[in-house]
Amino acid sequence: MPFSFRPAPKGPSQQPTTETLATVLAAVRGLYVEPGRLVTDVLAGGFRSTFRGGGVEFSDVREYVEGDDPRAVDWNVTARFGRPFVKRFVEERERTLVFVFDLQPTMACGFGAWSLRQAAARLCACLGLMAIENHDRVGLLMGNAGRLRMVLPKKGAGHVLRIVRDCVEAPCRGDASSVDAMLAHVAGRLRRRAVVFVLSDFAGHAPLPSLVGCAKHHDVVAVRLLANELRTPPHTLLRAHDPVSGRSVMVDFAATAVRTAWQQRVQNWLGLRHEQFQRAGVDCMDIEVPAVADLAAISGPLARFFRRRSLRQVRR
Repeated sequence: MPFSFRPAPKGPSQQPTTETLATVLAAVRGLYVEPGRLVTDVLAGGFRSTFRGGGVEFSDVREYVEGDDPRAVDWNVTARFGRPFVKRFVEERERTLVFVFDLQPTMACGFGAWSLRQAAARLCACLGLMAIENHDRVGLLMGNAGRLRMVLPKKGAGHVLRIVRDCVEAPCRGDASSVDAMLAHVAGRLRRRAVVFVLSDFAGHAPLPSLVGCAKHHDVVAVRLLANELRTPPHTLLRAHDPVSGRSVMVDFAATAVRTAWQQRVQNWLGLRHEQFQRAGVDCMDIEVPAVADLAAISGPLARFFRRRSLRQVRR
């Protein structure tokens, strides 16, 4: 589904094409104020229980005592001191989050309260607040069609705000996106296991072969941004514009046959992507952009996603 929609008659866009840093900071602060304890309690608790640390890490060594596992013997230290020592490990609590942020032109479109890109930035802010609470590291890969820029994972509120700012202010390019290339880049750069949120509308029908390889080494979550008009287009004449090729066509969504054909095409496309996610063993979270600005459209799907994974007793 590579098309974006604009009203056929002259008129202003229903949403701004850009946001300022002040707008982003207000949105981040709003995540504290508007949902109240939802972010700090419900969502943060679900985040901690769903996304656990990457395993165990070495702590120190101590002398062997009867009953210790012989496989834990540190033979180097044992040879140095002439008596057996075993390694001790502690559970690794620190997580690494990486946002793969698609910047293809269709992410700047939509008839809802926000563009797909603005909704994705708010989701990144919400997850970033949880990461700050848990002292996790956060990184970012953004771009499209060979123009990729990576921010290495680090801790700290300032670092998270920098990432949110980048998600909003980096320009969308007029060329096609390659989510598959972005996934391949992440798999090649990240040595440590991470939770990878892929934020995109996953437009088109191109296969995603790198999704399988990335999911083998990381916990990948496909965040699919759905425009407000995707499922229920307005009953009017619209101009469908392909921002990559520049081709435009007029579509009469007031006609019943056109609406039926469009909805069938949308369902086929959603089903194709869902099958690709299932084959790769990747979870999918749909974020539908609301008609009016409401952060519950972000926090609600997040809470349901955490609950679903907890019920499946996922241990990542």
